[in-house]
Amino acid sequence: MELYQEILLKVLERETVQVTFPGLRLNADEIIRQESYRALCNIKRILEDDSLEDSECFIKIEEIVRTLEEVGSNAGNRHDFG
Repeated sequence: MELYQEILLKVLERETVQVTFPGLRLNADEIIRQESYRALCNIKRILEDDSLEDSECFIKIEEIVRTLEEVGSNAGNRHDFG
């Protein structure tokens, strides 16, 4: 089976790959705008929550980081809170 896979891989390396998503209704720019707006709305909601004390600010920041992670972003090295 290994020889079979090697031969197939070699032949497929020379071919053009085309990926399509037939059910996708939005283009890339529209997807980014839609997801970014959703993330910003969540961040705004988190920041406007005056029911938390300043000592609970860490929780707000963590919520913002998680909101960014939901759309595929990350906080880099700053999100190592354990």
